[in-house]
Amino acid sequence: MTKIKAWFAAARLRTLPLSVSGIIVGAGLASHYYYSSVLFWLAILVTIGFQVLSNFANDYGDGIRGTDTVRHGEKRMVASGIISPKEMKIGMIITGIITFFLATFLIFRAFGNENFVISFIFFNLTIVSIIAAVKYTVGKRAYGYSGLGDVFVFLFFGLLSVLGSYYLFTHQLQWQLLLPATAIGCFSTAVLNLNNMRDIENDAAAKKLTLVVKLGSTKAKKYHAFLLLFGMLCAVLYTIINYREPLQFIYLIAFIPFLLNIKTVLKNKSPMLLDGELKKVALSTFLFAILFSIFM
Repeated sequence: MTKIKAWFAAARLRTLPLSVSGIIVGAGLASHYYYSSVLFWLAILVTIGFQVLSNFANDYGDGIRGTDTVRHGEKRMVASGIISPKEMKIGMIITGIITFFLATFLIFRAFGNENFVISFIFFNLTIVSIIAAVKYTVGKRAYGYSGLGDVFVFLFFGLLSVLGSYYLFTHQLQWQLLLPATAIGCFSTAVLNLNNMRDIENDAAAKKLTLVVKLGSTKAKKYHAFLLLFGMLCAVLYTIINYREPLQFIYLIAFIPFLLNIKTVLKNKSPMLLDGELKKVALSTFLFAILFSIFM
């Protein structure tokens, strides 16, 4: 494998559609009031930057800890020796700097010089997001090793992504937005849960105490079903509250793979067979985000 291919592999491009789903939903709902293609694409680029940084940090953190020595999913670059820890560190720094400047430009573009307090809040959220992306598996207190990964994914990929992008466009919030934000947060967390269910044996051996390792396989399966079902319920409730026409429910198409996934997970006996389910749930979330944002 060439270095260029290795860096693309470390960036884990298949995770990007899921990461931008919250932005798509937030921007789609905001478009009823105001829309800017510049703000939208800047928000997409910033989100991709955070995701790639997180993927690099995850590759680096698990690699130096020896967590990725044996994997059922895609190969990790640091653990396999294709990219050295020093090189990955440099990649993380460069990605972090680029993402920081893109986020700063996004904030300035959205709020200008008139809303200093709001700009200051978003600026600090940017810093917190960068730290969170790195600290998932890096450092002595990496929260991914203590079962807190689910909480951070729900907050950053769900609530912050949807509510934050909506506020960038409209400069206001509505309580109802918590429903689609929760839906995206649940679906994103379900993808992480699938990943952790697949790696439960390896993570337990490496003392990576994910929520799945703490709960055990049986409870983790029930938790997974709850995440998807509750997320779907939140989306439907938002649609009912804001109902105008039947076409608004077209996103239910994306829920069919969710229901099939729940059935597959509940019946699963071999964790390694769950790897293919990751892409299905991630792409179904992306499809939901597109249909929901267009027709809502």
